[in-house]
Amino acid sequence: MSPEPSGADEAARKAELAANLARVEERIESACVAAGRKREDVTLIVVTKTYPASDVRLLAGLGVRNVAENRDQEAAPKAAACADAPLTWHFVGQLQTNKARSVAGYADRVHSVDRARLVTALSGAAVRAEREIGCLIQVAFDAESGSVGERGGVAPDGVTDLAEAVTAAQGLRLDGVMTVAPLTGPLAGQPEAAFERLREISTSLRAAHPAATMVSAGMSADLEEAVRAGATHVRVGSAVLGQRPRLR
Repeated sequence: MSPEPSGADEAARKAELAANLARVEERIESACVAAGRKREDVTLIVVTKTYPASDVRLLAGLGVRNVAENRDQEAAPKAAACADAPLTWHFVGQLQTNKARSVAGYADRVHSVDRARLVTALSGAAVRAEREIGCLIQVAFDAESGSVGERGGVAPDGVTDLAEAVTAAQGLRLDGVMTVAPLTGPLAGQPEAAFERLREISTSLRAAHPAATMVSAGMSADLEEAVRAGATHVRVGSAVLGQRPRLR
């Protein structure tokens, strides 16, 4: 993570974040107008990975209520440092089963549920923590070409079975589906087509699970395509926080 700013820098950083948030808000608003959707139907999740807890606190002060992380070793201490802020924490990265207990301590939603073993681990951790965790099934369109890689996800034809596993698990709640625009396969370079397919999967899922209404899709580069395709939540990092420093 980048170092915590000095007190002298805090006002400047807050102004920078406010300006960036305003630009992202304009993009979401314009995308909603173009798609004939209401602005309140799309929730902004700010992805704060690699940035310090001080930025998270500034964002909370600017009205952000949803933040996301993708690495537990960074997220856990950051969530603890911001425990008094009115935030909903989303975990969006590929999750190892041995990290489930830690993530269950702070994450309100996990967007990256992609296998039965993870469902089992999260369920046990949620029960121990006496919490209910919202789960999104991560759909990997790359998987159709046999290439999922580090990003994880389940192939589209595995969504139904995994959704049933989440629904049957104690301490978990099925909230919807998530995807990342694929890098390989027939939909590579076509984020809107991928997001349209995610909407179709969501519609099918809701026939059996009406409460699973979340469609998490779109990031800084493709949020407009996601909004047009029906995303209910967009995950925006660099457009709000700036270009990410390289991880050492």
